[in-house]
Amino acid sequence: MTSRAVVTGLGVVSPNGFGVDDYWTATRAGRTGIGRITRFDPRRYPAKLAGEVSGFRAADHLPSRLITQTDRMTQLALVSADHALADAGVSTQDMPDFGMGVVTASSCGGFEFGQGELQNLWSKGGQYVSAYQSFAWFYAVNTGQISIRHGMRGPSGVVVSDQAGGLDAIGQARRLVRKGSDLILSGGVDASICPWGWVAQLSSGKLSTSEQPERAYLPFDPDAAGHVPGEGGALLIIEDAETARRRGAPRVYGEICGYGSTFDPRPGSGREPALRKAIEIALDDAGLSPAEIDVVFADAAAVPELDRVEAAAITAVFGPRKVPVTAPKTMTGRLGSGAAPLDVAAALLAMRSGLIPPTTNVNPSPEYDIDLVTIRPRRTSVNAAVVLARGHGGFNSALVLRSIDWNRSKGGSRYGIR
Repeated sequence: MTSRAVVTGLGVVSPNGFGVDDYWTATRAGRTGIGRITRFDPRRYPAKLAGEVSGFRAADHLPSRLITQTDRMTQLALVSADHALADAGVSTQDMPDFGMGVVTASSCGGFEFGQGELQNLWSKGGQYVSAYQSFAWFYAVNTGQISIRHGMRGPSGVVVSDQAGGLDAIGQARRLVRKGSDLILSGGVDASICPWGWVAQLSSGKLSTSEQPERAYLPFDPDAAGHVPGEGGALLIIEDAETARRRGAPRVYGEICGYGSTFDPRPGSGREPALRKAIEIALDDAGLSPAEIDVVFADAAAVPELDRVEAAAITAVFGPRKVPVTAPKTMTGRLGSGAAPLDVAAALLAMRSGLIPPTTNVNPSPEYDIDLVTIRPRRTSVNAAVVLARGHGGFNSALVLRSIDWNRSKGGSRYGIR
């Protein structure tokens, strides 16, 4: 497999920015999208903050026939897919149906749609349950609805590995492109800010109960006490580099050059957590040394024992304070399967802009001995980045991204690496 998988389009739906430009402007400025929940009354619940995609009205973006059969999660995903395709300058009608596929990740499925239908079942009766419930709740529904909407009939699927799933989906998309697919739309979008989804997330015991948005989600901070959930994510257009060149793609954000995934050993076994190994596998796959990485986008659990594991893995691979580390998700919350793809988008935008976005509101503890970028963006050349993600139950994933000099490489048959 010698084809190179490059990212040619981004679609972002984030609590602190709707669309790539809004998201990146907010992220560079350190503007948060975390606040008190508005989608339901949170007074009876211990956790009351979330990252919501505010102001989103599905009717402004989608036909009514789709709105009646889809959960908010899928509505956000459909819009994100539209944005990604437009950003890449792709007309799906001009490409072979079976050369395009969709691989997404999901951590919950359509919880809000399912909650509404359960309420109808118990309050009114089975005849009031929508036939669309049969698929609107399903983990694979985003993949299915996007592929139907755009006629993308090539290799497709869904990955379910909690927050690690977003990277796992992108890793699978890269694999499909290297096997011969022209284009794969991939990433993750989640949305479960509803009572049913909230109860499910509370059961993890890892949600912050702070009611101060600026001090609620604090990875690597002495006051870390859990994360703030959110909704949204990012979808990417991933193509074979030569296919992108032939069709005249307007831009390439970067290359997906390495991927690794592992699973933690059984608790109590005394064996080392497997995040470090995932990073090493990804770097080996990319053919890059730790010294060639310019930034690490952290998983940033904001649970002290998990932060210690992540910091130890980063230090073991890159050395103490040898690589800048950032977690811009402190401005959005953890978005389930959408969190890591949003970090991938941020890493690619960091390469384009020459800056590392900040980890807002955090006062890093010296015990972690990592170079955490805080307060404001750090101006620096970013040519290679590692994105990390972990899922509940022991999933670990790492993705390596590398910049491409697209303007120079468009003129020739090969693509230049910066």
